[in-house]
Amino acid sequence: MNCFMNCFMRKRAFTFIPLLCAALIGLASPAAMSDEQSDRARLEKIKQAITRLQAELKQTKSSRDDLLNSLEESEKAAGQLSEKAEQLKTQLQQRQQKLEQMRGQRSDLSAKKQQQEQQVGQHISAAYRLGQQGGMRLLLNQQDPTTVSRNLKYYDYLIRARADKIGEYRTTIDTINRLEKDIAYQTEQLIRERDALTEKQKQLSAVQAKRKQTLAKLNTDLQGKGAELDALNGDRQRLEQVLSQVTAWLEDIDVPQSDNAFADLRGKLPWPTKGRVLRNYGSSRVSGKMAWQGMLIASTTGSPVVAVHHGRVVFSDYLRGHGLLIIVDHGGNYMSLYAHNQALYKELGEWVDAGEVIASVGNTGGQQQSALYFELRYRGEPTNPKRWLRPA
Repeated sequence: MNCFMNCFMRKRAFTFIPLLCAALIGLASPAAMSDEQSDRARLEKIKQAITRLQAELKQTKSSRDDLLNSLEESEKAAGQLSEKAEQLKTQLQQRQQKLEQMRGQRSDLSAKKQQQEQQVGQHISAAYRLGQQGGMRLLLNQQDPTTVSRNLKYYDYLIRARADKIGEYRTTIDTINRLEKDIAYQTEQLIRERDALTEKQKQLSAVQAKRKQTLAKLNTDLQGKGAELDALNGDRQRLEQVLSQVTAWLEDIDVPQSDNAFADLRGKLPWPTKGRVLRNYGSSRVSGKMAWQGMLIASTTGSPVVAVHHGRVVFSDYLRGHGLLIIVDHGGNYMSLYAHNQALYKELGEWVDAGEVIASVGNTGGQQQSALYFELRYRGEPTNPKRWLRPA
C-alpha cells in the first residue's frame, strides 16, 4: 500500500486473466447450491483455485520479485507463529487457572483435615475401648441376644467407618497431588514452547527488517520513474481480480441474514480495531494521482481485529501488497476487507459474527508501521467505511 509494496509488472498481470477464466469454467455450476454441504464443496474449489493462481503470481524472475516472494513467505510464517503463540497463551492461562483451582481445593481439604482427624480420632478411641474387650468378649458377656447383636453391629460400623474415612481422605490427597504434578509439568512445557516461539518470531522479524531495507533501497533507486504508482496500481489490480472472481464464484451461495441487515446499519457498525486513523477514504495518495479506497487505522501489533457484521469468510490468505488479508461476505452485495494483519484466525468458509475476533493487527505486505487497512464494498465498489462505523 506504500512505497514498500511490491511492483507487479502490468504485462505479467494480464497473463493471469485466461487462468482466472479457466478457473471460473471449472467452478461453474448448472444449478444454485443452497445447502451447507454444497456450499462448502464449492468454497473448497475456490480455495484450490486461489492457491493455484497465487502460485502463478509468484512465478516472477526479477530480483525485486524474489525479495517480495521471500518477504511473503517470512510474513506468512510469522503470522502462523503468532497464531500458535496466542493459542499457547490461552492454553497456558487455562492450565494456570486449573492449577489455582486445584490448589484451592487442596486448601479447602486441608481446612477439613482437622475436623476429619477429630472424627477419625473418635472412631479410633471408640474402637480401642471396644477392642479392650474384643468382639468375642462382647458376645460372651451379654445376656440379652438383642444387646449382643446391637453391640456387634456398632463395633463393625466403627471399624468400617474408620477405614472408609481414612481411605477416602488418602485417595483424595493422592489424586490432587497427581493432578497438581501433571498440571505443573504441562505448564512448564507450555512456557518453554511459548519462549521458543517468541525467539523464532524475533529471528523472523530481524530477517524481515533486512529485506525491507533492501526494498527501501530499490524503491529509492526507482523514485521519479513512476515505480510507486505502478506498484500501487499492481496492488489494486490484484485486489480487484480477487474480488471480481470471488464475487462471481459466490453468486449461488446465500449468506443468511442476521437480525439486522447490513444495509440498515449505516453509522452503527463496530470499529474493526482500536486505534488512530492515519488515512481516510478518498484522501490523496502518490501526490494526488490516486485516492485511498478505505481507511488505514494505526494500532498496536497484535491488537484484535473484529468482524464488523455477521458474514462468511470468502478469502483468508496472503495477497501481495495487502499482506495477510481476510474478506467477509455479509450478503446483500456487501463485503468488508481487513489487510496487513499479523495473523489470521479464520479460514475460508467459516461464519463470523459482529465483534468476533478474526485476525490481529500487523504490518504484513511490506508496511513500515503496524496498522489495519479496512475497506467496505457494495456491489464490488468501494464505499466510505467511516460513514458506516459508530461515531468514535
